[in-house]
Amino acid sequence: MIILIFIVSGLIILILSLAFTGSQTPFVDTPGAPAVGNVGEDVRLGCRFRPSGPGAEPADAVSVTWERAGLSGVVFRYRNRAAQLQDQNPRFRDRAQIFPGLLPSGNASLLLRRVELRDAGLYRCSVSAPSGRGTVSVRLRVAAYSPLSFTLKEQNLTAEAQRWYPKPSVSWSDHEGRPLNASRRFFNNSAGIFRVVTTLLDLVRYDDTYTCLISNDLVTSVSPATVTERGVTARTYFTFNLSPPLMPLHLVFIAPLHLGAYYLLT
Repeated sequence: MIILIFIVSGLIILILSLAFTGSQTPFVDTPGAPAVGNVGEDVRLGCRFRPSGPGAEPADAVSVTWERAGLSGVVFRYRNRAAQLQDQNPRFRDRAQIFPGLLPSGNASLLLRRVELRDAGLYRCSVSAPSGRGTVSVRLRVAAYSPLSFTLKEQNLTAEAQRWYPKPSVSWSDHEGRPLNASRRFFNNSAGIFRVVTTLLDLVRYDDTYTCLISNDLVTSVSPATVTERGVTARTYFTFNLSPPLMPLHLVFIAPLHLGAYYLLT
């Protein structure tokens, strides 16, 4: 009986300890959704830590190290108010940086410039500060995606996207969501990135809207195009598939990045 009491007591203490630990905010975490980089563009990998107080963490007392799983050397290291890049992996030379001015507020995020397909992988952010120390992992996925441009010739509507990776699927629908027949052509360059050209097989009608959807495992673009006698008016909206399989997508409007293209985040 005494042994049973000890076992039960131990289990209760363990459960309470796990519950208390799980309720604590980690010293280092990654805010927001996982990152999807667009080939050739910049991407930010989020890393935040708990400073002693609002803006109270002295930058010269904070050390930040970013590493990439499977690669030797560091992606970026900051210590004693300066970048320490003696052991930086050559792949990231002149492409990685943090923002020392944001360290007092607990922001140790990494900016990775001119993203390449081979940059995809698991990154680790380690922070040491007077208020504590800790590590968090951040997964970067890399795709190539670009908005569609439309051309209208004798009521034949063609859409073209210059850059997609991985190879996407293409579909069309009318203003009521009914599927339409279309041709699809893919041209890949030496880097394996695809140019997509697709044309509706039926003649379009003026003042109707036709939607072209291009999608792969990482990115989906939705491009409604309204056809008039004066031409085509269209915009492209992007969503990123950041959730594990079988998990629902949640779309949040972010901001227009350039004329005719809008980016949304799951």
